[in-house]
Amino acid sequence: MERDLYHKIIEHLDKKEHTIITGARQTGKSTLLKQILDYCGKKNDPVVFLNLENKDILTELEQSPLNLMKFLPDTDKKIMVFLDEVQYLSDPSNFLKLIYDEYKDKIKIIATGSIAFYIERKFNDSLAGRKHIFFLPTCSFDEYLKFIDADQLLNEIYQIKNKKSYKSLALQLIKKEYDNYVIFGGYPAVILEKQINEKISILTDIRDSFIKKDILESGVKNEIDFYKLFRILAAQIGNLLNVNELSKTLKIKHETVENYLYVLQKCFHIALVRPYSKNIRNELTKMSKVYLLDTGMINVLTNNFQPLDEKINKGNFLENIYYRQLARHYGMSNINYWRTTNGNEVDFIIHETGKPSCAVEVKYNNEKINKVKYKKFRVDYPEIDLSFAYYEPFSEDFFRSGI
Repeated sequence: MERDLYHKIIEHLDKKEHTIITGARQTGKSTLLKQILDYCGKKNDPVVFLNLENKDILTELEQSPLNLMKFLPDTDKKIMVFLDEVQYLSDPSNFLKLIYDEYKDKIKIIATGSIAFYIERKFNDSLAGRKHIFFLPTCSFDEYLKFIDADQLLNEIYQIKNKKSYKSLALQLIKKEYDNYVIFGGYPAVILEKQINEKISILTDIRDSFIKKDILESGVKNEIDFYKLFRILAAQIGNLLNVNELSKTLKIKHETVENYLYVLQKCFHIALVRPYSKNIRNELTKMSKVYLLDTGMINVLTNNFQPLDEKINKGNFLENIYYRQLARHYGMSNINYWRTTNGNEVDFIIHETGKPSCAVEVKYNNEKINKVKYKKFRVDYPEIDLSFAYYEPFSEDFFRSGI
């Protein structure tokens, strides 16, 4: 099954820059890498696939980046080199920099890697202008429908998004699948599993086994405190993040909390959204809001697999869902929230270079929308268009509002 990112990466293959595929573990990076390998093979491009979990290959490349040449075919054509798990190199940034500087006209590298690679502070500096990073999140709802072979429902979604007046006869079926998607999230292995108990088991394994690898590779010393923090964040989605309170609750240093938050972001498990401000006196300018990047992970961390409409925090949960989709469309760095010290708030401010900013307030039920409450925002930011999104009553408009 092709992910949406597949076609974007294919378009980038002609560029000299390294193509770097990043994302949380178990999101399908290695599968995507092999699909692109197959594409290049069908074009008769010279291709080489190297999995750096193979100790023999790793040893050769550790001795010298130039030992890569031993694995390449003798050809005048540009060679596509696929490197899976590049973080196993002791200095992947230096390796990629040297290969680019010396062989960019002869070798194109397409690589995947996990936290040990991306957490390097020098990564962005040493590879500036030499790489393009593609973020592979867990599956979107559209991709979920592809995975379960619900092509008819997917076509209905396209019709809804492209025709403002379109009324779908399959709306309740779509809602049923969307509710299921929200409960268990978008990890490919979870989607493909049909049994609920097994879905939960896979999520539990991702939580325990694969996140443990992130902890080890990032050098975190206290695994228990790290997990405690992660669980607290899962229970506080959409809320302001108070590092001092977290430090007191966990009885660990402020700096340790900051480091754990940094690691969780670099693992692609959480996102911290900064406030939007004109530096008006009563606007918040420092505290971030926290969201998780997969709803299944929220549920397994909080041990709560209730349907969305039964959750106590369903408003915050819906806000997290909405953030994830906005981040997919606009990029995480282009999303902020707005809030004053008096409690006036707008959930999301979206801004893109060269385009007018817009704002979205998310409510679970449209009966909770009181437009008078947003008068101050409209006065302070008349240039920003404010719209509202809601889940109940469920209608086609839900999928037209950015979800």
